Amino acid sequence: MIPSSLWRSMGADTEQLRAILKVRLLMDDRKPPAIGRQRQKKEHKNGGIYNIFVYLMFGLFYMLPILLFKDRIFAMSVYFTLLVMVMTLSLITDFSSVLFDARDKYILFPRPVNDRTLLLARMLHVFIYLFRIILPMSLPAWVMLGIQDGWKSVLLFPLPLVLVVLIALFLVNSVYILVLRLTKPEKFKDVINYFQVVISIIFFASAYTTSSMLRYADPENPLHLDIARYPWIKFLPSYWLGECWSWIGYPVNLAGTNYFWVMGLILPVVCMYVLIRWLAPQFASRIGGIDTVDTGPVIVPGGKRQAAGKLYQRLANIFNRSDDAKAGFMITWLQTSRSRAFRMKVYPTFAYVPIYFVYNLTLGRHSLSYTFDHLKDGSRHLFLLYMTSFVMISAMTQLYLSEQYKASWIYYSTPVEKPGAIMLGAFKALWVKYMLPFFIGVSLFVIYIWGPAAIWDILLGLVNVSFFGIFMARFGIRSLPFSILEQGKQSGGKILKSFFSMILPMLLGFGHYFAIDLLWLKLVFLGLSSILLWLVADSYANTTWDDIATT
Repeated sequence: MIPSSLWRSMGADTEQLRAILKVRLLMDDRKPPAIGRQRQKKEHKNGGIYNIFVYLMFGLFYMLPILLFKDRIFAMSVYFTLLVMVMTLSLITDFSSVLFDARDKYILFPRPVNDRTLLLARMLHVFIYLFRIILPMSLPAWVMLGIQDGWKSVLLFPLPLVLVVLIALFLVNSVYILVLRLTKPEKFKDVINYFQVVISIIFFASAYTTSSMLRYADPENPLHLDIARYPWIKFLPSYWLGECWSWIGYPVNLAGTNYFWVMGLILPVVCMYVLIRWLAPQFASRIGGIDTVDTGPVIVPGGKRQAAGKLYQRLANIFNRSDDAKAGFMITWLQTSRSRAFRMKVYPTFAYVPIYFVYNLTLGRHSLSYTFDHLKDGSRHLFLLYMTSFVMISAMTQLYLSEQYKASWIYYSTPVEKPGAIMLGAFKALWVKYMLPFFIGVSLFVIYIWGPAAIWDILLGLVNVSFFGIFMARFGIRSLPFSILEQGKQSGGKILKSFFSMILPMLLGFGHYFAIDLLWLKLVFLGLSSILLWLVADSYANTTWDDIATT
């Protein structure tokens, strides 16, 4: 609240702004820590200390460009790019509920609070939230700059750091507000959800493709990178901020960009002014139409929704024998379509697999086009087939979690003898809805490149990946679908389970690789894997109430 005159000039009521921020920050302090949450109902007062420690560890990793690259301006450009990506992803995935919290319409909207005060309160709240992340994350780089450059760099560093936060705020808020103004309020959450998925995919792809685009000019001394080979970097705001280090004597090695730092200083401030001054009007009235409840599609007798619903009913009858399993199948099928949180965390996985596969192709000495032309000469299709297990991992991880976990009382009110039948039906729903179509798409690509001879590899890969999924469900957290509070998902064995979630597909893939040229051995493995799949699925279906993991 120190620059109160600035907030007042933007049209905000500073007394209301102070009161709103005070309550928001008080509520933040009462939340359990994001890292290491325990399943406790008590109030947390110092949980942020754990988060600070974790962000400090991340900061040690993000300062690597400062250590690796001798070109200081280029190193700071890479560093600020990483920070923008981290903050933007944090806003998109974790803090969008604060940016557009429709609960305000029950508390603030009946009061005489204008649009600009409400928007500025949200933005300053997010700004403070980001600095709770960015300060510990930037501390290692700050210290390293002091060691390498001295006090001048230490005094300079906070200025571009603040501008980086403003850029992240503008990127996310401006798009959100524009979408809110261009779409109907009731459709806003759906549009934003798909926007979040696309942005997550873009950032993931950028993180992997950027490393392959940077070719060292001098293989014997890779730390001396010729920035002139990458003229496109001058269009990045992070490069403009990196040029601030020219003030303390570091040379600008990219011709024609000596004064780009001026844009780095002006652009974030102008963007924030435009955001508040021009995009804020009618903000409150439009956000009031956003509903906070995921109602999902309404099934009208005789309508299109009912006709579409018959598909999952038919699939439930095909893949399940008992009524309990059919119920679990249909509940999971419908809820995964209605839950925005589930879609946000699972849908990007479909893009991560091909992106990582392409990235893996760029690791060799040959060009991507040469590698792709000679792709059929190797056995990379096994790597691609087993990478599809990431989709199953992501879906199974989110299957049990829900903010509306209390609705799971319905499971305990029914005369179900073995809840394992419901759980197996839920697993089959994920397998049919997500895993199988994606695997078929990957298989068609494999057949196109490697030919019909790869069909046996596809069949063995499908059985092995399915076995891995049911194995993870059986020996992981056995719980009913959407019955665990999302904030209480941390457990002591999470690291061990994560390790097995990575190592088991690798072991299955290695066994398949050794049988790549032996059809009879593939058939033996196919038979053994099928038997194991059936045994583990049967054991999972026989899960009793005593075996159920609850909140």
